[in-house]
Amino acid sequence: MNIFHCDHCQQLVFFENVYCLNCHHPLAYLPDLQEIGSLEQTPQGLWRSPTPGSNGKEHLYRLCANYDRDNVCNWAIPTDDPHELCSACRLTRVIPDLSIVANKEAWYRLEVAKRRLVYSLMQLKLPISNRTDDPKQGLSFEFLATAPNSKPVLTGHDDGVITINIAEADDLQREQQRLQWHEPYRTLLGHFRHESGHYYWDRLIKDEPTLLASYRELFGDERRDYQEALNSHYHQGAPIDWQQSYISSYAAAHPWEDWAETWAHYLHMVDALETAAAVGLSLQPKRNDEPAMTAKDLDQRASNFERLIDKWHPLTYALNNFSRGLGHPDSYPFVLSTPVITKLKFVHDCIQDFDQQGVAHNTNQEQHSALTEHA
Repeated sequence: MNIFHCDHCQQLVFFENVYCLNCHHPLAYLPDLQEIGSLEQTPQGLWRSPTPGSNGKEHLYRLCANYDRDNVCNWAIPTDDPHELCSACRLTRVIPDLSIVANKEAWYRLEVAKRRLVYSLMQLKLPISNRTDDPKQGLSFEFLATAPNSKPVLTGHDDGVITINIAEADDLQREQQRLQWHEPYRTLLGHFRHESGHYYWDRLIKDEPTLLASYRELFGDERRDYQEALNSHYHQGAPIDWQQSYISSYAAAHPWEDWAETWAHYLHMVDALETAAAVGLSLQPKRNDEPAMTAKDLDQRASNFERLIDKWHPLTYALNNFSRGLGHPDSYPFVLSTPVITKLKFVHDCIQDFDQQGVAHNTNQEQHSALTEHA
């Protein structure tokens, strides 16, 4: 995540802010500029950004209806976009039942996590469209609660639809689940990243024979019975030596889950390193044998996987020491074995290849049949 400033007074602001604490100007994320910007209302009821466009013309916006009406969004919409919802909110197809008071807070937390995911996908130049605009390959989110005396809602992905059980937005319930399944790490944003991995497996790999063959060499054959694999994982657990080959114990359940866990981890890394670069973080230890990095190193990491991995260890070393100093568990409770690093590089290369091929690759994808269904 980048670091943002109010363009009216230069006060430091966060991605979720809706007004500046210093000058009190309204703020919104401006997706066309990829910036948090201050806004001033015009006599016509539109909102003006003080940041001029490349052609010198002013930027005019409307606020997303979920900003104006429900206060669960902070994105603006360029005036040439006819929709009442911003591009991020249009990805959500089903929201929680708002007649239940607690669900409003859950919806807000879900949208916050989803927008951070969308920001990352935009930065990586990955294809992201909603199901209305692209019924065949679009992405949508459904935020559901388990009804009384019914089967529990399962968080998962199915043919471009990502379902999130809104209980995951409750810190207490999510922590109980984390402890029940002996997970070192479980976050709401992590769920979004993981499930997006399933979606992008379909978009980037499924119908690309060369990539699919390489994927199977690294992750295994995804044609293995999925439900049987999950049943085995939940009843018998992961292999004792799972850390030698997998980023998490759940990744050992099935090749699809291995990809999704690795994909999510790659997004964790890229986002954290972007933040470290944006704040100018550097580590300059007194001893030469201790982890070190400079802000310049981080700025140059984007398309170079080896540099990304090289600077990841110093960052996690610092993060874990900060966490322990504050009395918390490690912020980064993972071990990157050589096979895991190889899988992370495959994810990196898939994203970089798509960015380089762009529209041509996307057009080729559209010629293929409907997506495979899996959680």
